[in-house]
Amino acid sequence: MLGWAVTFLVVALIAAVLGFTSIAGAAMGIAKILFFVFLALFLVSIVMHLVRGRSIP
Repeated sequence: MLGWAVTFLVVALIAAVLGFTSIAGAAMGIAKILFFVFLALFLVSIVMHLVRGRSIP
């Protein structure tokens, strides 16, 4: 999922350089949403590992 967020970020940056503002804005919005979903899932995963008593590898 983090890979998708980075991909949309790169698409947004390229579109912004070329002047496609609407495409850049949409891609940046998608990248931001995917990044926060990834971050939330990562934090839930860490909490679940700590609750189960396992160490994080």
